[in-house]
Amino acid sequence: MLASHSFSSWVGALQGVCGRFDARPARNPALFIGEVGLQDYAGLEVAQIRTNAGLISRQGTKVDQEDDRHCFLIIQRSGHARLSQGGESVELAPGDMALLDSAGACEIVPHGLIEHASFHLCREEVYRHLPAQQPKFGKLSQNCASGRLMRLLVEQICAGDLQGCAAQQEGQALQEALIALLGPTLRQTASTLGGFDQSLHGHCLRDQARQLINQSLNEPGLTPVSLAGQLNISVRQLYRLFEEQGDSVCRFIQRSRLKRSAADLSNPQLRNESITDIAFKWGFTDSAHFSRTFKKHFEQSPRDFRARSLSA
Repeated sequence: MLASHSFSSWVGALQGVCGRFDARPARNPALFIGEVGLQDYAGLEVAQIRTNAGLISRQGTKVDQEDDRHCFLIIQRSGHARLSQGGESVELAPGDMALLDSAGACEIVPHGLIEHASFHLCREEVYRHLPAQQPKFGKLSQNCASGRLMRLLVEQICAGDLQGCAAQQEGQALQEALIALLGPTLRQTASTLGGFDQSLHGHCLRDQARQLINQSLNEPGLTPVSLAGQLNISVRQLYRLFEEQGDSVCRFIQRSRLKRSAADLSNPQLRNESITDIAFKWGFTDSAHFSRTFKKHFEQSPRDFRARSLSA
């Protein structure tokens, strides 16, 4: 269960959950938001953090302390943040995952309000499983089978789908499964960084981009920048993928959101859900803009579209 805190008490709660991290607030401390919680999934600890702090950091330590015994498997639940360790940095958008070593100096820089879940994996087991030369920090690829399986498992755990059905001794098995999937996801990221288009043809990349878009339509922060980051390609390259078929990535995102909105408006089971709620559900942030865009695309207002669909 997440609990809200003042800044100083939030830092203390963060240290109690994740170890010797420090933090500083954003420019206006009066607007600080800080929540932290720790849940136990059959013996697997998962920290849940929601904050708009300006910086979360940790100094490098010798691996001889109780809170140095973990590597953190992080999934960005909402918002955007930059993670840095060992001279490398990665940008995380909603749905992105990364690995962070608790024994190394690191920084997390939230870009506004963020929420992420941090799975506490046994550092010794992570190091035993991964090759010695492989970095223990980095963004985890979801362009391979291992990455997709890891994402599914992590999402199920975060959603509480396994609560009540996992016996206590299964926590170790869940942790071992996540650690086993780490190697391929880190190697995939290393091999594709800055050159993802060299390993897949353009049509495969387009399919991947469309799939990611359809999975993230309810995120207002879905943008070409965040999408390109998830695909490990440049924004210009992403635009070019859609331009090759006479389309644009922004138009594709908008059409997809309108299609989902129209499906909900014509669903009799959702007749009591307001048009504004449906629009916000699919990533629109302004109801007036949604109405204008919907009418331009379907040649009728959302209200008229719903009335005709439900009366047919």
